[in-house]
Amino acid sequence: MKRAAPLDTAFGRAAIQLTLVILLLAGWEGGVRAGWIQAFLVGSPVGIWGELVRDVSNGSLFYDTGITLYESIVGFVVGTFAGSLIGLGLWYSRFVARTVEPMIVAFNSVPKIAFAPIIILWFGTGLTSKIALAISLTAIVALIAAYQAAKEADPDLQSLLVTLGADKDQVFRKVIVPSALPGIIATFRINVGFGLVGAVVGEFISSQHGLGHLVFTASSLYDLNTVWLGLFTLMAIGFGLYFIIDLVERKSLPWKLDSVRQDLRV
Repeated sequence: MKRAAPLDTAFGRAAIQLTLVILLLAGWEGGVRAGWIQAFLVGSPVGIWGELVRDVSNGSLFYDTGITLYESIVGFVVGTFAGSLIGLGLWYSRFVARTVEPMIVAFNSVPKIAFAPIIILWFGTGLTSKIALAISLTAIVALIAAYQAAKEADPDLQSLLVTLGADKDQVFRKVIVPSALPGIIATFRINVGFGLVGAVVGEFISSQHGLGHLVFTASSLYDLNTVWLGLFTLMAIGFGLYFIIDLVERKSLPWKLDSVRQDLRV
C-alpha cells in the first residue's frame, strides 16, 4: 500500500487549509489598516467579526439562517424526489419520453432565475415562493439525471430478467432503480447548491427575512461587512449540506468507497 505523505492526510490538508485562511484574513486586515485596501469597498475581517458578534447576540443571524436553510432543504428534498421519480418513470414509455424530451430540453435551457418573478407573483412573497423557486431549480436537474441513468441501465441484464419471466415492474425494481441510484445520488451534490441558490434569489427579489434579504439590504446600504457575513454564512451552510450529502453517499453506496480503497493499493 502506498504511504501517504505527512501533509497528504485529512489532518494535514485541514491544517494547510486553515493556515491559508488565516493568512488571507491577516493580509486582508493588514491591507486595510495600512491603507492599501479601502474598508468601505471591501470591508474588513475585524468589522465582519463585529457584525457577527452583534447578529449572534440579538439572534437575527440564527433566525435568517434558519429561514434560508428551511427553504433550501425543503426545495432540495421535494424537487430532487419529484424530479427523480418522473425521470425514472419515463423509462416505462419510450414514446412518452421522446415526446416530452424536447420540452424538457427547452425548459432546462432557460435560466431558472428568469421564472422568479412569475413564481413570486403566483405564490406571493412568503416562504412558499422561495421553496417553489428552489424546487424549479432542483427538479429539472434530478429529472434529466434520473432519466439518463435509467436509459443507460445494462440492457443485457434487462433482457436476461425478461427471459427468466420477469415483468416490466420487476425489471424496473431489480435493474433500473439500482443502476440509476449512483447517478441520482451524484446529483444531490449539485442540487444542494441549486436549492440554496433558489432560496437566496427568491429572498433577493422579495422577502423580509433570510440571508438573501440580509445580503441584499446590506449591499444597498453599502454595508460590506454585513454582506460578507451573509456570504460566509451561506458558504458554511453549503459546506455543511455538501458534507451531509457525502455522508449519505458513503452510506448508500459503500461499494464506491471500497473501489477507491482498492485503487490506493499496490
